[in-house]
Parts: sequence; C-alpha cells; structure tokens
Amino acid sequence: MPEFPRVARLNTDLALSQLAETTGLVLVADGAPLGGQVGASYVRWPDGHRSVLTWQPPDTLSGVRRAASLLEVARAAGVPAPRYELVEELPAAVVIVQELLPGTGPTTINQRTVDSMLEINERCRGLLADRCDLPPPSLYLRTDGPGFCLHEPLRRYDWRTARLLDAVEEIGAALPDHLTGDDLVHMDFHPENILVNASGEVSGVVDWDAVNRGNGDFDLITLRFDLAHRAPDLGRHLHHHLAQSVPEELALAAWAHLSLRLVDWSIRHLTPAEVTTKVVVRLYREQHR
Repeated sequence: MPEFPRVARLNTDLALSQLAETTGLVLVADGAPLGGQVGASYVRWPDGHRSVLTWQPPDTLSGVRRAASLLEVARAAGVPAPRYELVEELPAAVVIVQELLPGTGPTTINQRTVDSMLEINERCRGLLADRCDLPPPSLYLRTDGPGFCLHEPLRRYDWRTARLLDAVEEIGAALPDHLTGDDLVHMDFHPENILVNASGEVSGVVDWDAVNRGNGDFDLITLRFDLAHRAPDLGRHLHHHLAQSVPEELALAAWAHLSLRLVDWSIRHLTPAEVTTKVVVRLYREQHR
C-alpha cells in the first residue's frame, strides 16, 4: 500500500515550551478535548482561566491573523465564535490560544441542533460584502490544496479512489473551481465543530482555521454531507431544503470538494479497513446514486 505524508499533530509540550521561551508567558497544559483531528489542548493561564491551544504550520501567521479579524465580524453578528486571545509565531508553528466557549460536543444530533446551525448560517450571510480584498477560496477540484485535498493519494490508493478522483476532476473541468460570494463561510461546518447546551442548541462553533468570504450555501452542503451518515433522516430533510434553494452546479462542485477532502484525509490518516468500509464505499455510492 502506498505511503502518503500525514499532517503533523499538535505537540502541546513543545508549543508551550517555545511560547514561554519566546514571550515569557507560561501556560500550563490542562487536558485535551474530545475529538479533533490534528490536535487541541486545554491550557490554563497564570490567572487561572482556561483556554484552548491550537496550532497552524509555520509561515501562516498572516492567515491566522486574518481569521482572527473575521471572527470578530462573526461575533459582532451574534455568531458564537471564539475570540483569539493570543496568536504567536514560534519556531515550530503558529500557536493560537483561543477563548474556551461554553457547552460540550454533541453526542447525538437532533432537529433542534440542525435548526440552530441553520440559524447561525443565516447570521453569516452578507457579512463580508465590503471585503473585496478577500479572494474567493478554491475548491481544489483541479489541483492540490495546501496540505489537504491532495489528488495523488486518491489516484494511487486503489481503483475505487481513482474512479472517484476521475469524477472529481471531471466536475472541476466543467464547473467553476472557486467559491464566490459575500458571506462569511466557516468551510468545515459540521457537528464535530460545534458545542451545544443541554437542549441541543449550538452554544459555540469552533475550528475556524479556513474561514473565508464566499457562498454560505457551502456550509449547508457540508452539513448535509456529514448528516448523510451521521443522521440520515435529518440529512434527507436538509436535502429537500437545499434542493429548492441551492444551484445544482454549486451543490455538485461542493460535494466533489468534500468527497476529495474526506477521502484524501482518510487515506493519509486512517487504516485501510476504515478507508474501505467507512469512507470510500459510502462516498462512491453517494456520488453515483
């Protein structure tokens, strides 16, 4: 089986050691949240309050600062997004210490949770109409993304992933490869990136690393993509809503992007059995039903 590069995970001890050496600020590791694919850690400040430590690769400081500024726009519109309390470029990475939001990760998804996510999506509409300086994000249907949405792993893994890549690249050749619009788009809007209260309403949205200006329907398609396996009945209900309001070309391009992103990630981070049984077969069936 071919070997492909994996995304480095957060090294909390190294990050906190370099942060102390660079800034003199001593934060203490205080456990790890459930979930997360490249790592996050709870940390405690000298005054005792807790925050969440995450990181981005070196040389991404400008992008992290841009994300921080866009989150202030989101927060002003009532979106429960975290405030970045500290951003620092270190030798090993750019570290982000962000506000710890209330709530817990959802153990189940109900209609109230989905409705709450739809309401948050509505709050993000039109928020970046005056930010023409922000280029539309690529869906990477034609070329590799920066460390994700890689094409070669699908091409080389097995015949099913190669056929899926053929379908993705065919869609990329026929449709626009950039997500244009005036909305604030999370770009990874699904239940693993939310926190909820006891009634299932969303109390926080996290993991805004890729936040950008584009079409907010993309976030709804991402949610639909996730619900297809997490909560099929809720996913079908959302599908009917999207079928009436989202242009077919956008839905197809977004679905191709999400298929590429998830299968590439799975090849490089899961076991072969998980790729086959949990990702590749399901995605291929979804793409061609």
